[in-house]
Amino acid sequence: MEITTIQKFIHTSPRKLRLVADMVRKMAPFRAVDVLKVTPKAAAKDLVKAIETVLANTKQKGLDVEKVVFKKIEINEGTKMKRYRAGTRGRTKPFKRRMAHIKIVLTDEINLKSQMSRQRRGSPLAVNVKTETQNLKLKKEKGGKKAKVVMDNSAESAKQLSKIRTELVQNKDGTEN
Repeated sequence: MEITTIQKFIHTSPRKLRLVADMVRKMAPFRAVDVLKVTPKAAAKDLVKAIETVLANTKQKGLDVEKVVFKKIEINEGTKMKRYRAGTRGRTKPFKRRMAHIKIVLTDEINLKSQMSRQRRGSPLAVNVKTETQNLKLKKEKGGKKAKVVMDNSAESAKQLSKIRTELVQNKDGTEN
């Protein structure tokens, strides 16, 4: 289950918030709150409030707060307020006060793992897709302004594998070639 919260129009620039958000992206939410509380950045306070809000939403939905993980932390740009500073010779120097939107999505780790394992178990094809896709490499040769794509043996074998897969799926459905 996913729990989402969006904090809008925060009076901190997105760049400063992203710097702090990148620090805690891979952490557990409780650990992230603890780390951010001792971080000497003003943007950390805004991010702590948003994380605490999403944790409260999680608790309200009845999920175990200790078993949730960050699925996504987005820092988006909000509106900009135009302001002016006094310049030389009676002129004004314009600048923008930037605002940000914080979107945090938490997910239940157990649900995420069980969905992945169900997909693997239910698959009729017992072919390791990851290693095949890692083996597929297309070599590019630059020839003037246009690039030519040259396929090596692994790309040819990938074409053959895709044909075999489509035949297997068709056979499973009951339709013969």
